[in-house]
Amino acid sequence: MDPRPAPPFRTLFALWLLAAVVLLLTGCATPVGVRSLDRADTNRRLTENVLANESLSAPTQQLLNRAGLTELQRQDPAAAIKALRAGVPLAGTADRLFALAELSFLHAGQGGGRPQYLAAALYAYAYLFPGTDAGLPSPFDPRLTTAVLLYNQGLAYGLAGAAPNSVELPTGAATLPLPFGELSLRLDPEEFRWGPFTLVRFTPAAGLEVRGLRNDYRWAGLGAAMVASLKHIPGAEVSEYTLVPSVLKVPVTAFLRIDNIEETLASGRLRGEMTLTTPQEEPEARVNGQRVPLDFRPTTALASTLEGSQVYDLELKGLLSGDLHLFKQSARFKDNVFLMAPFRPGRIPLVLVHGTASSPARWAEVLNEILNDPVLRQRYQIWLFTYNTGNPIFYSGGLLAQGLRNIVHQLDPEGRDPALRRMVIIGHSQGGLLTKLTAVDSGTVFWDSLFTVPPDRLRVSPEARAALERSLFFKPLPFVRRVVFLSTPHGGSFLISTWLSNLLQRLITLPFALLSPLEEIFDQDPSALRVAGMKEQIPRSTDNMSPNATFIRTLGALPLAPSVTAHSIIAVDNPEAPRERWDDGVVSYASAHIPGVASELVVHSSHSSQEHPAAIEEIRRILLDNLTD
Repeated sequence: MDPRPAPPFRTLFALWLLAAVVLLLTGCATPVGVRSLDRADTNRRLTENVLANESLSAPTQQLLNRAGLTELQRQDPAAAIKALRAGVPLAGTADRLFALAELSFLHAGQGGGRPQYLAAALYAYAYLFPGTDAGLPSPFDPRLTTAVLLYNQGLAYGLAGAAPNSVELPTGAATLPLPFGELSLRLDPEEFRWGPFTLVRFTPAAGLEVRGLRNDYRWAGLGAAMVASLKHIPGAEVSEYTLVPSVLKVPVTAFLRIDNIEETLASGRLRGEMTLTTPQEEPEARVNGQRVPLDFRPTTALASTLEGSQVYDLELKGLLSGDLHLFKQSARFKDNVFLMAPFRPGRIPLVLVHGTASSPARWAEVLNEILNDPVLRQRYQIWLFTYNTGNPIFYSGGLLAQGLRNIVHQLDPEGRDPALRRMVIIGHSQGGLLTKLTAVDSGTVFWDSLFTVPPDRLRVSPEARAALERSLFFKPLPFVRRVVFLSTPHGGSFLISTWLSNLLQRLITLPFALLSPLEEIFDQDPSALRVAGMKEQIPRSTDNMSPNATFIRTLGALPLAPSVTAHSIIAVDNPEAPRERWDDGVVSYASAHIPGVASELVVHSSHSSQEHPAAIEEIRRILLDNLTD
């Protein structure tokens, strides 16, 4: 019997009264209830996970609460992971694997290091690829997307190199430590081979922020997406890679496939094989007979190629110097054409020709859109032509036409690939004039505008005669199907004034390959020249684009070949003005407009229309249309 006396009624009443007062003062709050959230908090809670804000997702937090591990996880993350790994009552296998992946990733970032990142990737892999179909995660479960990213980032961070933002890939066999055992990994050295190149200096693509491009595309999938540099293997030449410059950065994805993941994960002794894949190969892997897309970042690779590139420095130099070597590896790129990827039979060439004081880098927006279009990237291959833009247009046009003939013959000497005979050429500004020269029959009009005698009566060496004929006689290239003109001065540019032409005459030097045959004529047959004073004032490209120039008038009068479909994209930066005053700051609408094209689109843009979204979408439409005719 309890000897303590019962509390008097007065005391009980006082306690009850005190509780009532407290409840009243706290707004009648109950121990369990709800409160309203603003939209920001609502959305944060819906998307919360370790990748989004270094907070655990609701399913993982719930599992910790059920297991009584919440406080231990805060104080000793490694101990909580170990306890969860040992098995938790009332926790299913999939729930436990996802939580382990998230907890390991969080702990890795808080000092657990590379082994914990690798563990996160392995747990995520086991969650994504269970041993039975019954354990497959639901496509509506938000943990599915998070698990994919945990695998991708865990693998990239788990293989981090000593240099900042780098990946160190093992060659051959390697054993990597894990918090609960070890991973025996094999990576065949041949995986690093990319034609005549070795893939080197891997950078995690997710750790690079793209600038200067509107869209940063990602091909969603599994794997550690990286950007790799190229190192040419001395003496190694493979024809389909020959025209790929070694300065190119390549998107590469590392994928780690684990043998018997459930059994080996429990034992702590895992075995895996890693592969390296580029978009030129099948962009997918197979796991348990299941097709798995791989994660690629082509935009990051393109931007990495252009980061710090010297090609921008060559734009002005290429205008002023006719003999500037645009490629250090001139023997491989003697035709001034290079490819963005190895040649693939069955894909249509899309040739891009830049304008004055410009370079192939100015096609970056177009490249980014086409290389990431799911249809176009499978049907087209991009070729880029570059040239010294101060040289006479007929000279550069001859180089383009001859270069394309050489490349087509080199890649398909027997003419068996019909895709090569559906070529599309797109030219911007001066590049559009070069493009037109691939689709016209000039006859003798250019020759007759300069000389009073036919080629066979000109008293020069055979080499000089051949060089002149290449630059002054044009036939439609039989493999060109379509041409697209962007901001092209078919009638010349109003910006080219007399004083500007005189200035550029003094600044622009001409190539020896052109000066040499002309010097022969000046010395041996000067009477054959129709133009008086030509020796003192050989026209540059800027002279050719003067509205009064003989060249621009002659080219403008030439019709396009009936076999070629043409399109115009014309920039106008003052659309509110009357049509007769439309221009883009360099070329008037009247100059850029030509009759007989299949389509004409006017975009509100400056002269650099190749970067305008509407112009790029029109290019996309034209390329898709080209697939159906």
